[in-house]
Amino acid sequence: MGRLSFPISVAAAAMLMFAAPVAAADTIDEDGVPSRTAFSFRSVVPGVQWGTSNEYEMRTGLSLVKLYMVDYALRRGDGSATDLALAERMIRDSDDSAADALGAKYPQAIDAIAAEFRLTSTRSGPAWGMSYTSTADVATFLATKKRTDPGSPIFRWMAEASERAADGTSQNWGTARLPGVEGTKWGWSDSGPMDVASASFGANFAVAAHTHGTPEEQTADVTATLPYLVLALVARVLG
Repeated sequence: MGRLSFPISVAAAAMLMFAAPVAAADTIDEDGVPSRTAFSFRSVVPGVQWGTSNEYEMRTGLSLVKLYMVDYALRRGDGSATDLALAERMIRDSDDSAADALGAKYPQAIDAIAAEFRLTSTRSGPAWGMSYTSTADVATFLATKKRTDPGSPIFRWMAEASERAADGTSQNWGTARLPGVEGTKWGWSDSGPMDVASASFGANFAVAAHTHGTPEEQTADVTATLPYLVLALVARVLG
């Protein structure tokens, strides 16, 4: 079998090992990442993966579930120009009004994609914004799409994401900061305790993160995963 190629270099991880420490107030899991954050890595090579101990935890889907909704509309919808325009706004701008319109038209979308991709921690709610998923499910979905449908407009729109979302939120944090990333989708809570999420893809991988905290805290926590991720991947190659 040929040598596996991974997007995150050992050198980059070594540099990031000396980043600022995470907040002492949060519990540190055995994988070295604060429990407030769940993180998942999936290669396009089936079975090559890594995640924090809580990666399968069902958490609020935030705007990451727009990925599922858009995929459904693109492949199983009516093929209308309206659907295409709404889908682009949902991914590039994280536009909630576009998601409301597409969600009303295809209320079955999230559950249908969960069943198709075997996303065991994904459930729809009364409205798309009340749905649940896990970082493991999001990363699995993106890696599977990258392997089986690399020409999907989803990847182009993630790569061309707007600097600011429709509501003015900056889109430049979390998994987007990892080396090798080519495109990202972000999500955040509009009310209550701050929750943020991000999911990204590279040439041959996908990653996802969800944090009970701020964008800055997620960026710090995602950075903290790198040494553990690299060690796991090196062990996979050597083993």
